[in-house]
Amino acid sequence: MAINNPAFRDPAFKSGGTATAQAMTAQQLDELYNRPAAQQEAQQASIAEPEGGAMTIEDTVVKSFVAFAVLLVGAGVGWFTVGVAPWLWIAAGVVGLVLALVNIFKKSPSAPLILAYSLAQGVMLGGISAFYEAQFQGIVAQAVLATLSVVGVTLALFATGVVRASKRATKVFLIAMGGYLLFSLVNVGLMLFGVNTNPWGLLSSSTIFGIPLGLVIGVFVVIMGAYSLVLDFDFVQQGVRNKAPRKFGWSAAFGIMVTVIWLYLEILRILAIARN
Repeated sequence: MAINNPAFRDPAFKSGGTATAQAMTAQQLDELYNRPAAQQEAQQASIAEPEGGAMTIEDTVVKSFVAFAVLLVGAGVGWFTVGVAPWLWIAAGVVGLVLALVNIFKKSPSAPLILAYSLAQGVMLGGISAFYEAQFQGIVAQAVLATLSVVGVTLALFATGVVRASKRATKVFLIAMGGYLLFSLVNVGLMLFGVNTNPWGLLSSSTIFGIPLGLVIGVFVVIMGAYSLVLDFDFVQQGVRNKAPRKFGWSAAFGIMVTVIWLYLEILRILAIARN
């Protein structure tokens, strides 16, 4: 793929990314990829299972649930302490960013570090959510339901084979993501330098056919978030096929969590702009 969640940097999540494949020559790899699908499946089946067991879908799901449970605990802390210690969620956000970078560049996944990231991000999300809820009553419940709906529908479509990651779609995703990041930087810059004093900058001060720009862009961002989940699920599937060590299930849980958090924050902002 042209782009992927940085949490899935390890070769174990890529086609032919097992230790066996890494030891092959370029010619052998080329021959492997040019074989019919049945022969490729047979080749994958012949790969020895790593010591301690191989990564499975079921084990990855369990690890993901554990990580999200820890995130919910942190969210509760951030939610109920935002009035007493408003700095806590900001500090947690900084800690979460540092832990995210550590987990991304760490060669071997660490369950304690990933769970620590979940806790820190949870505190940050709890504080941000409490702030939004104080401004727009009921918005957090709407954002949570919307996020769960997007994740559930995307997972169902991927599991049934209706939606799959492709090189062409991923290239479009890359271009769209690059454009969105550039727009976000310009928007923040205009707000920081006082060029645009609107709380949302161009997202709510500019309109397209009377519709706030933030809502139009928000729809595309949610679509990008859903496709990012498709990429995440695809990498998990590759990890299982490559018989990656069981510990890489934590990397998968971390990667999916990064995407879901981004999706939730974007949906929360879309709803806030719509209400505003």
